[in-house]
Amino acid sequence: MIGADGRERPMVIVRVPATSANVGVGFDCLGIALDLTATFLMTPSDRLEVEGCEQRFRGEDNLVWQSYLDACERLGTQARPLHITILSPIPLSGGLGSSSACVIAGIGAAMALSPEGFDRARALELAVAIEGHPDNVAPALLGGLVSSFVDERGQTTSTRMGVAGNLRFVAVAPPYEVRTAEARRVLPTEVTRETAVWQMGRCVAVVRALELGDAALLAAACHDRLHEPYRAKLIPDYEPLREAALAAGACAYMISGSGSTMLAVADGDETAARVADALRAERPDFWLQTLPANTLGTTVEVH
Repeated sequence: MIGADGRERPMVIVRVPATSANVGVGFDCLGIALDLTATFLMTPSDRLEVEGCEQRFRGEDNLVWQSYLDACERLGTQARPLHITILSPIPLSGGLGSSSACVIAGIGAAMALSPEGFDRARALELAVAIEGHPDNVAPALLGGLVSSFVDERGQTTSTRMGVAGNLRFVAVAPPYEVRTAEARRVLPTEVTRETAVWQMGRCVAVVRALELGDAALLAAACHDRLHEPYRAKLIPDYEPLREAALAAGACAYMISGSGSTMLAVADGDETAARVADALRAERPDFWLQTLPANTLGTTVEVH
């Protein structure tokens, strides 16, 4: 790209998949990347310019820009003004990692424009530091199904696993948001030993079911007791949509992240189409997409 001064300026292209945290029983530890990709085009400029998003996100507080500045500071590199173009199909109603995608885009630009270039492991470290948790940023960067934990020193360990190709994820997003603070507030501060045992056994089974594409195992195991019973009350359409999805053949239904987006999991394209039709008939005005898992994670190119 040629700048106003006649000099060629590099364009950084960062592609980040949508993500769903928790995956039902994996509260605050599991996340999955979905094949719905946000593309960010970023070029050094004479002043900050942001396009491709709502007017309220085009100023200095834009999350891509703020993450870029934060990453530059942590990397010890000089931040330059950017022209940022955002091409994102990820809904803003919450639950599919739209903010994490912006964080990773800013980090990707900072690293790509630095002498060392983009490094996925270092990007994950920066993303967790900026976002505060690995739930969405880890699967967005790595692709697939990711389990993460943070140790007592604050270091994150993320383990990536594959997702079977037969599984489809029907994402449905109401036009309203669930505030993260409210979604946290409604959770109990303590759980019984019975609940802990219930959750651990099913979490392991869900991971295995997703790896194998075992719809029957997923149907048996994907029943959360830690957060969904409480957060479902914040989503007025949760119960009717869940009933419609399961009646149409979905093997599991879950809140994506803290909501308001929800996911129905189906075995194969035919079942997924029936589930999507049932959900669309129930709430025809809601955003809906049928997606496979994403295997690539984040990609960064410099042109």
